[in-house]
Order: sequence, then structure tokens, then C-alpha cells
Amino acid sequence: MTATDPRLRAMAHPVRLRMLSLMWSAPLSAAELARELDISHALASQHLRKLDTAGFVELVEVRAHRGGRERRYRTVRGTPLSDEQVGTPLVAESLAHNLRERAARRTRATAGVTTDAELWVAPEVWDDVRQRLAALMADLHDAAQVPHAPGTVRVGTTLMAFLLDEPTPAQSSRA
Repeated sequence: MTATDPRLRAMAHPVRLRMLSLMWSAPLSAAELARELDISHALASQHLRKLDTAGFVELVEVRAHRGGRERRYRTVRGTPLSDEQVGTPLVAESLAHNLRERAARRTRATAGVTTDAELWVAPEVWDDVRQRLAALMADLHDAAQVPHAPGTVRVGTTLMAFLLDEPTPAQSSRA
């Protein structure tokens, strides 16, 4: 994918990434998303249209609501953040924005996991760890429930793990 790809552009916005997460467990309308994200209904609708046009959400329900019709969408299963986009600066910037915002809201009294690494490992170790990380995130997504469901806690998770290119000679000489 290139930076001008409409699917990449659609998911390379922090609000749209949050919307995809919220709609993973249950369908939500633009009004529900607006309330959850503390944005205007018009802005939520605009972001939702971009996600719909790009094929990241699907319409699952139209229901009568206050004399009108409420459309509820859910995230299409599978992850739009595939290996193809991991190195894309647009997506990395969007993930970094969400991480900064979530980190500011972190509950201090409970345990979390914070780590960072740039390591050298055997290829088979990398393949095993990458697959386990993907499986852990799939487990977390599969366990997701409707926002504010009784007995649930809100968690923030941002994960990027990828192979690094070797620095070019020019990059090495600047270090």
C-alpha cells in the first residue's frame, strides 16, 4: 500500500482507529460513537463514512430511533493493520497519537505492561514471538464486550512489532 491508498488514509487517523476498536465487539451508530469519543455527531458520521467507503466497517442494523433511522455499523473481522502497513509512517503516527492519549488516562493504581526493545534474535525466535503476539491480540479482541458493559474494565493496548532494516552507510556515519 502507498501513502495515497484510500484504505490506508481511512485508517491512518487516530479517531478512526479508536472507532474500529469500539465497533469490534458490537455495532454502534454515529451518535453512540460521538458520545463515547466525546466528538460531535457530524464528525463521527464523517469518520464513519470514510471507514465504510474503505470497507473497514459493515452496516448490520437499521432501526427506528426518535422518528428517524439509526444505522449501526461494526468493524469487519480481520485486522486492517496487517503486516503490509506496519512500516507506514501514517499508521505509526496514528498509533503513537492514540498511545499518548491513552497513556495520559492510565489508571496508576493497577498493573500494566510497558516495554520497548530493539534486539537481535534468531529468525525462528522472531517468527514464534510475532505469532504469539498476534494470537494474544486476537484473544483480547475476541474477549471485547460492548463499551461500559457491567463487569468489564477499559484497557488500552498498542502494539507494533516488526523487523528493522539495516542502516545504510549514510545513516551509520551520522550516528
